[in-house]
Amino acid sequence: MEKKHFVTLVMGVVGGLIFALGMCMCLLPEWGMFRAGIGFGIVGAILLLATWIVYRKLAGKAPIKWNVKVIGKILYGIFATLVFGAGMCLTLAVEGMLLVGIVVGVVGIVLLLFMIPMCLGWKESKQQ
Repeated sequence: MEKKHFVTLVMGVVGGLIFALGMCMCLLPEWGMFRAGIGFGIVGAILLLATWIVYRKLAGKAPIKWNVKVIGKILYGIFATLVFGAGMCLTLAVEGMLLVGIVVGVVGIVLLLFMIPMCLGWKESKQQ
């Protein structure tokens, strides 16, 4: 395993666990740790962002050039994730909204799937 992959793996797992723990702390009222959960969530998100930056540096890739296209992709990804999350919330937390939540969740999944061609582009196959 290459160093860049190992470092990314460790940082990603730690960041993801801290972020997930923070979300649990926020969303489970039985724990009574909403404010601490916000802090954990922010620290986890920062670690995940740092993981992305460290991986790009270790892989020798150039820093991201910020322009309208990149910002649009980020905003679209945030929107699609929120739609997916809203579907999950409707399904799991709101009484009587199971079917609506499933539909909204599927729409969110489709929106997230459109991120793949948006970020990677379309490649034409060569015919022989």
